[in-house]
Amino acid sequence: MGIENYNVEDAIYMTVITIATVGFNEVQPLSSAGRMFTVGLILTSFGTFAYAISQITRYVVDGELEQYLYQYRVVRNISKLSGHTIICGYGRNGRQAVKTLLDHNETVVVVEKNPEMIARIKDEEKFLYFEGDASIDQTLLDAGLKNAKALITTLPNDADNLFVTLSARVLNPKIKIISRASEENSDSKLRHAGVSNVIMPDKVGGAHMAQLVVKPDVVEFMDILTGQAASKVHLEEIDSNDLPEEFLDQTIEALDIRKRFGANIIGFKTSSGNYQFNPPADAVLEANTKLFVLGDHDQIAEMKASFSL
Repeated sequence: MGIENYNVEDAIYMTVITIATVGFNEVQPLSSAGRMFTVGLILTSFGTFAYAISQITRYVVDGELEQYLYQYRVVRNISKLSGHTIICGYGRNGRQAVKTLLDHNETVVVVEKNPEMIARIKDEEKFLYFEGDASIDQTLLDAGLKNAKALITTLPNDADNLFVTLSARVLNPKIKIISRASEENSDSKLRHAGVSNVIMPDKVGGAHMAQLVVKPDVVEFMDILTGQAASKVHLEEIDSNDLPEEFLDQTIEALDIRKRFGANIIGFKTSSGNYQFNPPADAVLEANTKLFVLGDHDQIAEMKASFSL
């Protein structure tokens, strides 16, 4: 427009056919300055075009497009979830947490930013994962934090776990948060930030090994009950609020679990938070009481079906 005094329409038309190398005739003969401008336009546009093609090719070949499409599908699928568990970090503790939850048929979404861990997750393909930084609010929201029932943060750095906890507690005040901790003084800080339970793997592991020396059979028995060893025996936690209303304010005997299903109530947690082991048959089932039922998988499944749990 400046060199040849073209109007806007003619200038756009000439620019497009020049960049596209179509080769139509000029709207009007070009001056020497116009020809030199056209040469520069062709060279510049050719370089830009070649760069764009190389970037698109790299985007596809390097798998970035595939990863983008996967993340889009994951976010769409996660938006439909409710009551799932988010695992932040797929290190040793994270992998064990995922395995245990999957063994109990729980829905899991893993958040991980380490490329090596992401590659490992891709090989397994047993659960949904989201590639991103768990300390960023939007990442947690994309992982379905609003509808999740629990979040487990197993990041190696206590400060990162603390930051994730603060973000999660603000975004979802009701969610249950379980955090890994490495340092003794991190326990109180994490609890003040809103963590429901703090686990120190080194401390727990050392105590577990010591217990295997002092009372090995008891420890192995407890491992079986808690699902850490392969066994048909299953220990189930049942909220009294999920039971049919007619059982509330009734005795344990009224449930008749032993006779009906072959399972046993070995303990319960009262609404005030106190635990009672081997409760008597006349113990009353109040609201917000948790029952601990021991039985094999078939007995537990039959009981849940009967009570519509």
